[in-house]
Amino acid sequence: MIDKQMPGPRPLLRRPEDGELIDVAGVAHFFRLTGEHTGGRFAFEEFTLAGGAMGARPHVHEEHDEYFYVLRGDLTLHHGDGEVTVGPGHLLAAPRGFRNAGTEPVQALCLYTPAGYEDYFREVHAAVAGGADVTDELLAEFRARHHTTSF
Repeated sequence: MIDKQMPGPRPLLRRPEDGELIDVAGVAHFFRLTGEHTGGRFAFEEFTLAGGAMGARPHVHEEHDEYFYVLRGDLTLHHGDGEVTVGPGHLLAAPRGFRNAGTEPVQALCLYTPAGYEDYFREVHAAVAGGADVTDELLAEFRARHHTTSF
């Protein structure tokens, strides 16, 4: 008898509580899918950014793209010539930094393609857990490892 299994990846179910929580500099990153789940094709997270918090200083990704979908609150993204603020239901391709210019928390989804940038957050989290101070120099070192340039 021939075993006729489906070729390729198997279906994957992630329950609401399934994921990897990485809290970095006031941003709660809840990675629902990482490169380990998708064969490196993409990573997917839900994040929460406190009111008035800087999610990321302006930067450019050289080897991955990020797409944000706002669920709650107003997210402000820097786009090189200025900023744009968007609310729930907006979808943005984000090559640069973001922040919460408002007073209410922002909750959003982010898709990284290809996957791998989740390792940046893992490295920063591990450094802080090990006692390191989050300095511009430390972040620049980690970003450089992940082909991201701050400006």
